Amino acid sequence: MRILLLEDDFVLGESIEEMLREAHYEVDWARSGDDAAQLSFDHTYDLYLFDVNVPEISGFELLEQLRNADDETPTIFISALSDISSITKGFSLGADDYLKKPFFPEELLVRVGAKLAKRSQSLHYATITYDPKTNDVTKDGKLITLGDVQLPLLRLFITNIGRTLTKESLFDLMEHPSDTALRVAINKLKQTTHWDIINIRGIGYRIEAR
Repeated sequence: MRILLLEDDFVLGESIEEMLREAHYEVDWARSGDDAAQLSFDHTYDLYLFDVNVPEISGFELLEQLRNADDETPTIFISALSDISSITKGFSLGADDYLKKPFFPEELLVRVGAKLAKRSQSLHYATITYDPKTNDVTKDGKLITLGDVQLPLLRLFITNIGRTLTKESLFDLMEHPSDTALRVAINKLKQTTHWDIINIRGIGYRIEAR
């Protein structure tokens, strides 16, 4: 999977690039809107990660140009602009997600994994297969039904194998989040999938790569 990163802050951009590469993504890093525009014309990407306030062409303007050119590449904005008007504008221009700075690195990885899963083929872990296009889940080849909390949990785990998912990122999937409710949901998922979901005390949960 190839990602175009637009970020003019050198320290943050370097950190994001390194984190994504360690997660086995290919990354092209642009520090200005013009550079990002040129890269988007020269290459095909699976995901755009755009800051908004960058030199030359803003992230908003760039995405608008890309969408007008029928470029439907999934896009996540990462920006310090956290007011509702900016967030609304980002989505109205065709963004798929909007992450407010500062953010936990793991949260960005979770969101990237979730967006890229929708563009990939079926995912497998142990006896479970997940089809991101249909949300179908099979166990040993047989279709199974998961609830409103179980399915998003499974989707997050299977798209983030080997990464620790913070409790905060998992709470976002729950209508009434709490430590107890999360433990119950995780235990139910373990019973259904027979996955060895590890509790990283005080941080979150993970399943190891096989």
